[in-house]
Amino acid sequence: MNLHVALLPGDGIGPEVISQAVKVCNSIAKKFNHKIVWEEGLIGAVAIDKVGDPFPPKTLEICKKADAILFGAIGDPKYDNDPTAKVRPEQGLLKMRKELSLFANVRPTFTFPSLVDKSPLKKEIISGTDFVFLRELTGGIYFGKRGRSADQNRAFDTCEYRRNEVQRLVKKGFEMAMNRSKKLCCVDKANVLETSRLWRETVQQMEKDFPEVEVSYEFVDAVAMRLIQWPKQYDVLITSNLFGDILTDEASVITGSMGLMPSASLGDSTSLFEPIHGSYPEVAGKNIANPLATILSAAMMFKDGFGLEKESSLIKKIVENSLDQKVVTQDLAETNSYTTSEVGDWISNEIMKY
Repeated sequence: MNLHVALLPGDGIGPEVISQAVKVCNSIAKKFNHKIVWEEGLIGAVAIDKVGDPFPPKTLEICKKADAILFGAIGDPKYDNDPTAKVRPEQGLLKMRKELSLFANVRPTFTFPSLVDKSPLKKEIISGTDFVFLRELTGGIYFGKRGRSADQNRAFDTCEYRRNEVQRLVKKGFEMAMNRSKKLCCVDKANVLETSRLWRETVQQMEKDFPEVEVSYEFVDAVAMRLIQWPKQYDVLITSNLFGDILTDEASVITGSMGLMPSASLGDSTSLFEPIHGSYPEVAGKNIANPLATILSAAMMFKDGFGLEKESSLIKKIVENSLDQKVVTQDLAETNSYTTSEVGDWISNEIMKY
């Protein structure tokens, strides 16, 4: 099978972890007789520095031509620490989502038996946790009207949703629930927000099309609490852009490390796969960043982007083996640790042994 993948390393540790995922993908391609064509594009701070645009037109064209996109991370302290900056790396990410209509962000949260003690939560609370957030990605407050008053003392950000934007996300949520445990939770703030009332109303109208799915409705503040108290009660959760952004980062704590969780952003014509962690500039260039979330994102790419279940499953199996055998970077190591590239090499080599 011929696969064309847009490669967007981005900023900070992005290039380091992406290079390990490429190693793993190339091993998979060799083992299963695929051919991967990688085409690299600029995004984020590195794109601003080189061409003055965080998501240049050339990168957009590369993404449009690709079968899938593998993305690292964006962000740089020189922009984070400058509130007056007119162009920011994050604008490239938002623009990419909008231009490619990447409207559904899939964020799984699961535990690895060998790492349950790494979580700040009790083992008995988190063992066996396996749920997924579906976050709306191209609407809501991040894309609404915003501004400041003339005297700069008043600011506003507007949250807007159209029914069709909610419907397409909710439909994916129901379909995902049907392939899992047939439980769906709509997370909103319908007691206060009109947009949340639109969300809840839309989900209620669509329930009849999926009668096998058990649907619940919970306020976002309650879910923030229950994710920590009873994470195993959830299966598929759907929510808006802002709420999803916050809750998925909270959920990542369950596993014990943000360096372990992959994600996908699904669109009408292409999909993007990325680790949930940021650019982590403090360790960039030191070869100590954890590449597993990016490698697991590549596993999601094979399954959800290309429909290649065996390839995806093998990557996940080898990643679990690396954790069991303590072939991990310093964030997970108890004694001896491996470098970023050593972890990537080990997983790539183990794939060829199966």
